[in-house]
Amino acid sequence: MTDHERSADPTGAVLPDGLVDTYLRRIGAERPARPDAGALRELHLRHLRTVPFENLSIHLGEDIVLDERALVDKVAVARRGGFCYELNTAFGALLRALGYRVEPLQARVLDDRGRPGIPYDHMALLVETEDGTRWLADVGFGDHSHRPLLLDARGEQDDPAGTFLVRPAEGPDGAAGDLDVVRDGVPRYRLEPRPRRLADFTAGAWYHRTSPESHFTRKVICSRLTGDGRVSISDRRLLRTSADGRTERELGTDAELREAYRDLFGIVLDELPVVRGGKGGGDEARA
Repeated sequence: MTDHERSADPTGAVLPDGLVDTYLRRIGAERPARPDAGALRELHLRHLRTVPFENLSIHLGEDIVLDERALVDKVAVARRGGFCYELNTAFGALLRALGYRVEPLQARVLDDRGRPGIPYDHMALLVETEDGTRWLADVGFGDHSHRPLLLDARGEQDDPAGTFLVRPAEGPDGAAGDLDVVRDGVPRYRLEPRPRRLADFTAGAWYHRTSPESHFTRKVICSRLTGDGRVSISDRRLLRTSADGRTERELGTDAELREAYRDLFGIVLDELPVVRGGKGGGDEARA
């Protein structure tokens, strides 16, 4: 074991090889020979294309516990997705088991006026490859960069999703050292580059799964990247985007909705998610 591998997991909680293999099969990836940038890019892209960004647990009444092993099991074994805290925790555990050094970072999503959300609004990952290069990886921010971004570069970074920039935070809400992650000229979130622990995100995750002010409690979303765009279910609407444009179709029956979850996301549901207050969800939510 190299010094890099020994330092890759400061907690000492390494995933069993069998579970790592299950996770890799889940995303259709081979075990990389070494923890380098090329392998990180491939794993990142495959994760985005196979593991959906979804908030079904919130609307199915399922508990969300920020426990690394439980979240890996949810993604790799139960073949579900999750929101940022779940997806980036699970992906970070996989990367750590493959020899990368990984630390969670807290971020605050910026609204249309550039105002940041609550502390621990979002989780992203600091990933260090074997040569010491630091990358910003994020498989839990919906429609975002397809590839990891160089964390310490301050120039433009081209990506299939647009032109990205990691720059010092601007405005009175930014603390010294904070970074803004910008896509096509629009700041998306404000990142604090100091590493955090998983437990630090407990309050943020609780807020987003319980507060009526959180957009996650207001609607059901399930979305993943495709080879030519994105496919999403938003409440009962099926949305597809590609180079040819965008299509939208109402899923009028519970059977159609279940079929879409199964065929497009590999999620088999015994019951359909129901938005609190009776908005959205299955037919029974509208009865």
